[in-house]
Amino acid sequence: MENKTVFKGISSNVIWLGLVSFLNDLSSEMILPILPMFIESLGGGRMAVGLVGAIRDSLSSLLNVFSGYMAGRTGKNRLFVFAGYFISGVFKLLLSLSATFRQAVLFSSLERTGKGLRTAPRDAIIADSMPTRRGTGFGIHRTLDTTGAIIGSLTAFLLLWFFGVGFKWIILTAAALSLASMAGLLFVRERHQRSDNKILSIKPGQLPLNLKIFICIASVFSLGNFSYMFFILRAKQFFSGNLSESIPVLLYVFFNIFYAAFSLPFGVLSDRIGKGKVIAVGYLLFSVVCFGFIFIGSMRGLMILFALYGTANASIDANQRAFVADLAGVQLRTVGLGAYHTLTGLSALPASLIAGLLGKYISDKAIFTYGASVSFVCVFLLILFLIYRRRQSR
Repeated sequence: MENKTVFKGISSNVIWLGLVSFLNDLSSEMILPILPMFIESLGGGRMAVGLVGAIRDSLSSLLNVFSGYMAGRTGKNRLFVFAGYFISGVFKLLLSLSATFRQAVLFSSLERTGKGLRTAPRDAIIADSMPTRRGTGFGIHRTLDTTGAIIGSLTAFLLLWFFGVGFKWIILTAAALSLASMAGLLFVRERHQRSDNKILSIKPGQLPLNLKIFICIASVFSLGNFSYMFFILRAKQFFSGNLSESIPVLLYVFFNIFYAAFSLPFGVLSDRIGKGKVIAVGYLLFSVVCFGFIFIGSMRGLMILFALYGTANASIDANQRAFVADLAGVQLRTVGLGAYHTLTGLSALPASLIAGLLGKYISDKAIFTYGASVSFVCVFLLILFLIYRRRQSR
């Protein structure tokens, strides 16, 4: 792979993939805030909206391990990344043309297959491009990705409320941005492996023990890391009238700002002190945030909690992927990332279901007690794993 560097040793691959993700996430976040309203405007009810959420997460998770394995076998990560972004763009375009809620459910669900195809191969390219500074590489990518999300949601708000642009035109604009973002992939380079490479015989079951243990810990955390929507709904309870809708949206933007701002610093820090330590801090912060949502209801308190929520995500997300890349090694990297994304993604499905059941049959406080407890357990599991690894290395 021709691995050119820019900006003091930062790989050009990381920059280009980050810019592609920036534009694509800008596109996606223009759609996500209005998607439930768009489905309802076409005659769909709550079940249709719920079905979209379930199918989108399931398809993306199940495809991650397939794409990771196949990209690893063929050595053509870039091809899978290109196909993933192209599929997302096409189904966003079809979504804008939907005439019935059934079409909207179908197209918005299939759009997620693009993410499932591209995520693990894209992460493998980033990991290969910065072998000694993976935390920094993933942190840069996450920062650009999340910045796109912030601008996208704000853009949708401006187009809808200040300019009166209809749902379909917003989605069509987002689709055009998504397809245009693919131009950046032309500048991405990777190492092409021969078909007789040892990777052909590699299966997910052959992953190293340390990697399996960490993926299990990350999956347990994912089981308690329920959807951000529960945080927004909790915040909504403390306001009335128009404020009950506008303030939670602003707090969500606040969350994304801190998510973007701390992704790179935590990536750089993880390269210096160890990724496991930074991830453990993130787990602990998430536990603190959940406990805070049980007791705090003031505006100032909610701002602090959403800021900490974004900081926790910045500490966890990119660094977990970088840690998986380190633990997997060169030959198993793509397969390992695919297994990680699949298992943590599948764990996220019952997480929100459990949270919903707790909220329905007990109380909203029970939701956050559950999240805080699971994440706190994961702090100790990860610390024990890090101690085990340290003893192994002696």
